[in-house]
Amino acid sequence: MSDLFVSWAEYHQLVERLAVNLYESGWRFDRILCVARGGLRVGDILSRLFDCPLAILATSSYGGADGRERGRVSIAPHLTMSSTPLGRRVLVVDDLVDSGESLKAVLAWLCDRYGDEIEEMRTAVLWYKAGGNIAPDYYVEYLRDNPWIHQPFEQYEQLSPASLAVRNRGDRTER
Repeated sequence: MSDLFVSWAEYHQLVERLAVNLYESGWRFDRILCVARGGLRVGDILSRLFDCPLAILATSSYGGADGRERGRVSIAPHLTMSSTPLGRRVLVVDDLVDSGESLKAVLAWLCDRYGDEIEEMRTAVLWYKAGGNIAPDYYVEYLRDNPWIHQPFEQYEQLSPASLAVRNRGDRTER
């Protein structure tokens, strides 16, 4: 498996390209639902750009010592949102479609719990891997060789508050 390393600048550029794709599609949505953790940053930025309320659904499917071990998809029992109802047209946002199992599970979860409310759901991701068994409605990059994506925020998985304190000692500024 190859590796794809993404900088913060590249990451933000991908989110902006996704926003343009959504805008140019002409499809209007009532709510953005981000799949956490990977979709949190993407959903937050899109929510701000489109001035659209955000909902969050926590999921997990990766673990192991290096974080690359795919396991069973786990979905939180509740959706987090500051206003109700969910909305008729929901944009489900994540960072990527890898196997597609997480996205399929989230869509089934939403249909099961909010199927009477939702008229239409569409999906949006930054990366769509060839190995995925579900195609997102919107994506920025199609990755034929299914690389492992190293996102810029992953550096924090190797740090602790104590190591940050040592690294940033004396860096306090006044504004």
